[in-house]
Amino acid sequence: MQLLNAPAKINLALHVTGQRDDGYHLLDTIAVFSDTADTFDTIIVSKSQVDGFGVSGSFGAELGDQDARDNLVIKARDHVRLGAIKAGISVPAVHISLEKRLPVASGLGGGSSDAAAALMLLHRHWQVPFDPDHSGPIALSQKLGADVPMCMLKTPLRAVGIGEKVIRLTNFPALHMVLVNCGQHISTPEIFSALKHKDNPAIFDIPDTAEKVVSFLKERTRNDLQDAAIELCPDIQKSLHLLYNKGALLARMSGSGATCFGIFNTAPAARAAAQAISEAEPDWWVKATRTTSS
Repeated sequence: MQLLNAPAKINLALHVTGQRDDGYHLLDTIAVFSDTADTFDTIIVSKSQVDGFGVSGSFGAELGDQDARDNLVIKARDHVRLGAIKAGISVPAVHISLEKRLPVASGLGGGSSDAAAALMLLHRHWQVPFDPDHSGPIALSQKLGADVPMCMLKTPLRAVGIGEKVIRLTNFPALHMVLVNCGQHISTPEIFSALKHKDNPAIFDIPDTAEKVVSFLKERTRNDLQDAAIELCPDIQKSLHLLYNKGALLARMSGSGATCFGIFNTAPAARAAAQAISEAEPDWWVKATRTTSS
């Protein structure tokens, strides 16, 4: 049995810079990853006589009605297996367990992070070497979605294009953060279709010192999807107000929502804010976390 955690991906900034002829939107994003156990999903791969897939965890029931073949974890398994076959490697059946702790369709890249963890585990479990043509960033973006190459790294990064061009950020600090999800699922295609402008400026001059990161994010970056998402889900605005009222240095929506994050000066300040927001909104998912550094 082999196990790997799949952390939440938090988009600190997300600029929509264009749209290709095939409909894909061009993005410029800065992303970081959570580093605390209650903001991870977990993937477990074990030997089995036949292929199997099981889902548990606090958000597992939300995947209960989904056809397993539509889950990115299963698509990742089949992708690695196809690569093994092409390489002439025989791979046996496996059972994959997913413990789902992250909200579904929440702007935290949970499904993509699960797929990335499954890819890494299965390459190790089956001893299949990585083939850049089959499992490189461009191939993974096309087969499994633009977020998967980012989630393979699990380190502060910048991604551009449709997500296939990934650049590791150096000297990027860990951030004390609170994540807030109101429980409403948001349709990403609906948000993109509601955008008034799809040719916004890119991100530039990312600082390389911890002291400048928060002011840079506040003054020079944004989430171009946030306003459209608030129109669909007003509780996003409420989440942002709660985070600012509890002392966040910056509050913003992650990805296409509805999860919002707030950056705080210290871990105790983040924990106190999370507790206060949980008490105010007991049915919401609220977690204090720390992100990984470069």
